[in-house]
Amino acid sequence: MSECWTRRGLIGLAAATSFALVQGAQAQAQDDIVLGASVPITGVFAFAGVGIHAGIQDYLKIVNDAGGVKGRKIKYVAEDTAYKVDASVAAFNKITSQEKVSLYYGDSTGFSKTINPELERRGTILMAGASFASELNDPKKYPFQFMSGPDYTEMFGILMRYIAKEKPGARIAFVYSDTEFGRDPIEPGTKLAKELGLNVVERIVTPPTSVDVSTEVLKLRRANPDYTIFHGYVLAPIPEFITQAKQMNLRSQFMGTFWSMDNSMVQRMGEAADGFMGVMPYRYYYEKDANAPMLDKIRQMRPEYQSNAYMQGFVTAMLMVEAVKRTLEAGKELNGTNLKASLNTIKDYDTGGIFGVPISIPGNSVPVGRIYRFDAKAKQMVPASDWIRL
Repeated sequence: MSECWTRRGLIGLAAATSFALVQGAQAQAQDDIVLGASVPITGVFAFAGVGIHAGIQDYLKIVNDAGGVKGRKIKYVAEDTAYKVDASVAAFNKITSQEKVSLYYGDSTGFSKTINPELERRGTILMAGASFASELNDPKKYPFQFMSGPDYTEMFGILMRYIAKEKPGARIAFVYSDTEFGRDPIEPGTKLAKELGLNVVERIVTPPTSVDVSTEVLKLRRANPDYTIFHGYVLAPIPEFITQAKQMNLRSQFMGTFWSMDNSMVQRMGEAADGFMGVMPYRYYYEKDANAPMLDKIRQMRPEYQSNAYMQGFVTAMLMVEAVKRTLEAGKELNGTNLKASLNTIKDYDTGGIFGVPISIPGNSVPVGRIYRFDAKAKQMVPASDWIRL
């Protein structure tokens, strides 16, 4: 009987030990704060996805190497989506079924809109991503999402405030792709131009991959704008437009928005790049500034040039982690409502100089930017304005 009890006791002890180990492993897993991500490592948007992926990883390494957030590490779980909405949704479902996800990075406007009802149903996740779509900048409609920069309409606002200051009453043309991305800021941009006393003299729409733009360039030549703003493109057909317009002696200042402003991308425009301008929410990788210690840290981690997409991924992770930190410091649960509320307490926050000024996030965007101009001799985008807050 004693032997039987001993055997039972040993079995019970082993079971208890096993259970304790399992519980310990579960507690360890629960201690990790998970950032899931749909990232286009392959496909048409891979040039951005690779940079975004690296930027998120690098910022989380800085945080985790310093001990995490209140002793908890941030675990990054990403899936390649090739910039396809169905693949992004599948990645979201896979990651959230395997992990307790508090943060998520989405790869596109399409995914952000598609997954929004699920985010609201769950109420457990704060999400940001690669999209700066104006529609997402609505806290009532998208309560658990944000973007780490100005939306596309706000980018137009920054450009046109610069134009109105440089040349009051200037003539402007909008050239944009026939996509949701391209059309996004056109109507509100036209309205804003009128409010600023600027004249929109032409609106030209092209297919997103248009190469033969000779007919459109003739339209632009007839309109004779002082400034031409491109939107809804990454590279093509911007160089073709500029080259042909210059051959016709059109003296317009050509400008772009975030996704056409990467320094390496602008260099690929060749001679058309000289003097090209546009709006950027972040400093460039190579900028040396005493007020930008985080850029020094990035250059130490990655001595080779890093793209604007890298900066976007890096600072998005930074703002997500800051929301986590503020939520935990308030003793609250990490859910969508609390994380978003914490994010919205960010005021005059220093990103280590990635944004050139302290930032605030009163809603779903960070309405800050600066105008840069490409210097062909230096082969770099250089500042052409102070930082502009909307």
